[in-house]
Amino acid sequence: MRNDGGGLIFLMISNEVAQRLQLPFLADMYSKINDTYPVLKELIPDDIPYDTKSSFSLYINHRKTFTGITDIDRSLTMRKFAELIKKTGDLDNNLTVKELGREFRSPGHVPICVASKHLLDERKGHTELVIALMEMAGLIPAGSGCEIMGNNGRASSKKDIIRYAKKNGFVFLEGKEIITAWKQWSK
Repeated sequence: MRNDGGGLIFLMISNEVAQRLQLPFLADMYSKINDTYPVLKELIPDDIPYDTKSSFSLYINHRKTFTGITDIDRSLTMRKFAELIKKTGDLDNNLTVKELGREFRSPGHVPICVASKHLLDERKGHTELVIALMEMAGLIPAGSGCEIMGNNGRASSKKDIIRYAKKNGFVFLEGKEIITAWKQWSK
């Protein structure tokens, strides 16, 4: 992802998992403490052109990482986070939060994005598309992602992404294909 993607590498989770782990949205945290830190009042994300609210939550590192920024450290953090979701599925929320704290620290180098509560019925971003795929496949509702950047500093074109997928033997899915499958699957 780092070599070929070039964009921010992040973790995507379902809203249900975020609720179970009591993970806040960063924008909500900032609004609660902006009297203490007035700069946060000036940085309110109220002008996002594609949404009404940022889906970013905490940034984490697994406690067994060193700096947390290396590929190996970020991979460990994301893998262990998915394992935690699976392991704590039936635990009480407070015990789940304690387990999260035992294994992870924040701030860290892996940003977590939380999917909207009603997934593709509410929002059609990368996070919701990935979580919908995970749910349809019966997998843990967590995934990692990274925007593939072009040499011009912008997101790569669809044509370039299709070419990249073919070259590397990857399946190329458009968001609208996932949305169609989701509508049929979630009936």
